[in-house]
Amino acid sequence: MVRNQRKKKRARQRAERTGASYTSATAGTTHVHEPLPDVDVLTRVPQAAGRTLDLVLAARLVAACRAGCQPCQRSLARKLRTEERGTLAALAGAVYGPLPSPGFVASQATQEWAPLARAGKADPVAAAAALAAVEAMSDDAASDLLEDALDHWAVGGIGADEVTDMIKTVMSPGAPPRQRPADPLDGLRAAGVTVVTLDDLGLGDDVDPYHLAPAYGVFPGYTGPESDPDRMPMLTLYPETEDAGIDDLEARTDWEHWGLHGLPDSDPQWRVRARIADRSLQGLVHTRPDGADGVELWRATEAVSMPQQWWDLLDRTRHVLVTGPVTEPDHQALAAAGDAGELLAVVARAEFV
Repeated sequence: MVRNQRKKKRARQRAERTGASYTSATAGTTHVHEPLPDVDVLTRVPQAAGRTLDLVLAARLVAACRAGCQPCQRSLARKLRTEERGTLAALAGAVYGPLPSPGFVASQATQEWAPLARAGKADPVAAAAALAAVEAMSDDAASDLLEDALDHWAVGGIGADEVTDMIKTVMSPGAPPRQRPADPLDGLRAAGVTVVTLDDLGLGDDVDPYHLAPAYGVFPGYTGPESDPDRMPMLTLYPETEDAGIDDLEARTDWEHWGLHGLPDSDPQWRVRARIADRSLQGLVHTRPDGADGVELWRATEAVSMPQQWWDLLDRTRHVLVTGPVTEPDHQALAAAGDAGELLAVVARAEFV
């Protein structure tokens, strides 16, 4: 009996020390996902407010996420939530402190905490308030915040040495704007090949160039929760022909790469046309300086009334965040494309007709 009690005690101590479940510790099946990422950067995160952090626990949790080990994630995350709220605040602060927005796919807990994290970047008092907010969270809210933060730490299955680089990149000034790819026809012209375009043929209105270009569909959404004062309506493009996709959008637009955080640049020459009579969308075009239509990315084939809430927001903001492309017209595909860095975006004007 005494021997069994000692064995159980050692198993409990091992579980507490490693973060593994009691059952795993009893069976001697605890393991570590290696190599562990370097998370020393957490000691410099202001939202930790000078707390002593459990860097080993944090590194093991990030490594488990990268390895996709659900049992380890659950047990290590539980230990972090219940015993190491300072470490949790540092993990989340390293992500949401620098970001201008947590992104509309983030949980409500993260949406509410992210402004505190941003305020704590350069203000020790605000940083301490951000930590206090994490310590006061319910277990469910802390779980949501931690899960959102770990999605960033484990993004793309990157290597151990790159995790710290990811955080440093997030904390550095924004990346330079993308360069629009050169027109492939320019290369042909430079090689002496005669290039004939539709404009050269002088066919006028006999040919509609829209039907000769890659085709897209759109589906509606929002940039954030209803509580977000900067919320605006959103349209996401998905390919309807094989030649539609990110290469086509890069060639035909100046849209910037967008990762579901903050807002992309606004370009008033991009217009989302909407008909007031039936609350339907008519098309997405880029107008030339003289007001004539230039690039037409999408045209409605039938009148479909937009949801009243979406339309009311459009009427109030007069702007639409347009992004794409995604593989399928659903929000999970949108989140996946954003995580993979495969989205372009722009804030377009609403033009009512």
